[in-house]
Amino acid sequence: MDTVGDFLTVLRNAIAAHLPSVVVPSSHLRREISRILKNAGYVDAYEETVCSLGRRVLRVTPRYVNGKSLIQSIRRCSRPGRRMYCQARCLSRVLNGLGIAIISTSAGLMRDSEARRKNLGGEILCEVW
Repeated sequence: MDTVGDFLTVLRNAIAAHLPSVVVPSSHLRREISRILKNAGYVDAYEETVCSLGRRVLRVTPRYVNGKSLIQSIRRCSRPGRRMYCQARCLSRVLNGLGIAIISTSAGLMRDSEARRKNLGGEILCEVW
């Protein structure tokens, strides 16, 4: 029932298996997480298509450099059993700024640096480095 956790697990498993791309069912939240990962440089591309059954799917292509993925780790912070909320002034940096956190704010999903700049807090969905 945790769609974000399932998406991150599928992406983590695809990276561990060195797959060129991964296909998951599409949703607005998954599309926005993919957009943030692409803007941060962790993902080469993502696209939403319609599969043969008429359902929308999202194809995500992780970025590899010299055979190694740029995503070393994806950690789900806020889970259905334990939500994690943080104010803008309390947002900590992931690996001293080398990684990113994806925050769900009242203005939509954004990176932690953008949330700090706009002075917005919210639910910390995941951390990527």
